[in-house]
Amino acid sequence: MTVWVAGASGMLGRAVSAELARRGVEVVGTDLEVDIADAGAVAETLARTGASHVVNCAAYTRVDDAEREEELARRVNAAGPEVLGRAALERGAALVHFSTDYVFAGDGGRPYVEDDPAAPHGAYARTKREGEERLLKLGPGLRLHLVRTSWLFGAGGPNFVATMLGLMATREELRVVADQRGRPTYAPDLAAAALDLAGLGTGGERAPDGCYHFANAGETTWHGFACRILERAAAFGLPVQARVVHPVTTAEFPRPAPRPAYSVLDTTKIAGALGRAPRPWHDALDDYLTALAADRAGGAAPGRPPAPR
Repeated sequence: MTVWVAGASGMLGRAVSAELARRGVEVVGTDLEVDIADAGAVAETLARTGASHVVNCAAYTRVDDAEREEELARRVNAAGPEVLGRAALERGAALVHFSTDYVFAGDGGRPYVEDDPAAPHGAYARTKREGEERLLKLGPGLRLHLVRTSWLFGAGGPNFVATMLGLMATREELRVVADQRGRPTYAPDLAAAALDLAGLGTGGERAPDGCYHFANAGETTWHGFACRILERAAAFGLPVQARVVHPVTTAEFPRPAPRPAYSVLDTTKIAGALGRAPRPWHDALDDYLTALAADRAGGAAPGRPPAPR
């Protein structure tokens, strides 16, 4: 069995590739050298690798830049998935594709389930939703797991935790938005769940095709997330100058692209399919901080500090 991981050098692509390797599955990873919106390049890669599965981790994720680069975002987020889906369908390969909480309006008051109406705001959100729609229009012949996630963090790419740690190392005070709610997601946990859905390296059966939500358990705000990062970074001995994180409103921190105020994802469906619920996000954060502290210590993992009650 060979799995083609598109976008293998990004944060999620690295996590997926590492998890596949841990499971003893042969991985072929590509990045910019294969344009996933180029039908010829995609067909050639599938033929050359003989991949039975494609995991698409390629995405245009610069949310604010997408407001002025919407066509580029559309090529990566919408045209690319459609090309991959058509090629997979033609060769009988299965496809795992990742999407985002941004496809929802973000104005609700309960966690979003997979069948809730999409109402994307902003260029990034529109192109991600268009990618979903193009794949779904290919029909039931395509073996597809479409996995939406939110607030992704982990090694190998820009993310909120890394940004906060950088700021906390040099500033005494931070201001972070406190009126947007969601569920943080650790990239290795998402990778493992998505591969389990596809039955890759597990010895188990594939879960039914369709759309699933995955995020670590527990909801918070960006401000709450930042406060936890500050608390635990100090406990892990990471460099911290910050003493306080002030809550601010979205209106006080304007950005070119709109952000959903409430984008909590309901993970009941994937928990039922996999027979387990996602673990809490603060436990996953501790694992990430453990790895960062180990890197700073030259590879020797420090003792894990006790979690606050």
